[in-house]
Amino acid sequence: MKTFFRFTMIALLMGFAQVLFAQDGRNLQFFRPVGQPGLNVFEPSKADTVEYEGVKVRVGGDFAMQFQGLSQSNDAAAGSGLELKELNSNMNLPTANFNLDVQMYDGVRLHLRTYLSARHHAEAWVKGGHMQIDKLDFISEGFMEGIMKYTTVTIGLDEFNYGDAHFRRTDNARAIYNPFVGNFIMDAFSTEAFGEVTVQNNGLLAVVGVTNGKLNQSVTSGTDNKASFYTKLGFDKQISDDFRARLTGSWYVNTGTSTGTWLYGGDRGGSRYYQVLHTVGNDAAGVPSQGSDFDGRFNARFTKISAVQINPFIKAGGFEFFGIYEVASGLNEGDGAMTQIAGEALYRFGANDRYYIGGRYNTVNGKMAEAATEDMNISRLNFGGGWFLTDNIITKVEYVNQQYNGDAWAGRFAGAEFKGVMIEAAISF
Repeated sequence: MKTFFRFTMIALLMGFAQVLFAQDGRNLQFFRPVGQPGLNVFEPSKADTVEYEGVKVRVGGDFAMQFQGLSQSNDAAAGSGLELKELNSNMNLPTANFNLDVQMYDGVRLHLRTYLSARHHAEAWVKGGHMQIDKLDFISEGFMEGIMKYTTVTIGLDEFNYGDAHFRRTDNARAIYNPFVGNFIMDAFSTEAFGEVTVQNNGLLAVVGVTNGKLNQSVTSGTDNKASFYTKLGFDKQISDDFRARLTGSWYVNTGTSTGTWLYGGDRGGSRYYQVLHTVGNDAAGVPSQGSDFDGRFNARFTKISAVQINPFIKAGGFEFFGIYEVASGLNEGDGAMTQIAGEALYRFGANDRYYIGGRYNTVNGKMAEAATEDMNISRLNFGGGWFLTDNIITKVEYVNQQYNGDAWAGRFAGAEFKGVMIEAAISF
């Protein structure tokens, strides 16, 4: 048995070494570069600059580690069990991803991401994967090349292209594209079975897609599952060497009462701010401790939903601005609507723009029901900076202050606030 085990391990290591030898991420077609060269890349370009040289396998990974120094408070009375836990300054559980990108054929590429370590799951599990098709030469050489010159078809069970914020967010351990630690408060991100078509031509962009509306896949009957439909229109133009402008608008709709809740609740990695808004509880009074791995974000959980997200992006020299204006509306009678506004301003400087400083302001405001008397309001302020030690290694530090404002909040959220310093180091390769 020991001999068999050793032989198996040697074979696996030899195979893994061969894969590593074969990989070269620079030679993958229509691919977002990993690390600093991939900053501010949204949809991969249709520029056909890489010659197909056979099947190539790119093995990659993401690692992120944080030091958290946050404090928190709310308006709950002492002894009620609804007071927020006291947070210590210490390290959070590091996170890790394992990535496979495979050039399957000329213009056909596969992506697969596995969360090796995540806040919300102790075990390793596949986040999702997709096939990206930029050419149809596998049917016959040059088949529909006049159309495919501008068109990309993506099919899989993975994140889909609603809005632009998901290109800048932290995906479990892939934190290198996010200039701050946390994602936006209403975090539009879900992994669902989907198919989408993207057309790009001379700076103009159009996306149309459909998902099955489900995060957890199942064929069980008795639920009101409906498909989700989404689209994106916009432009992205490098107007001069020092000035780039992008503006997109995205729309998403789902009318199923058991499928509409996932758009802002589909990230199973968990919040980037650990243990915030968790209560101490009071066993003697029968008050259990409250809190989840996703606190710090907001999901209205409209069972039927329509959402619109508008994203401006400007880069002028070292200055960058990215914004969100988003409205998520419930489609059931009596549902309300929530509006998210965010603005992120950065200045990159130094040799090869290795350093940056900046700030982000993010608010969510609205009512979950038309009959509600008060608006719910959440505001978050981030400011800080970062340093790319190499193209694939970043360190960043931020100050964050998040507040739950107004009289609409009850229980542990009434008057809640967390604030302090976060330090994060991340590697992507």
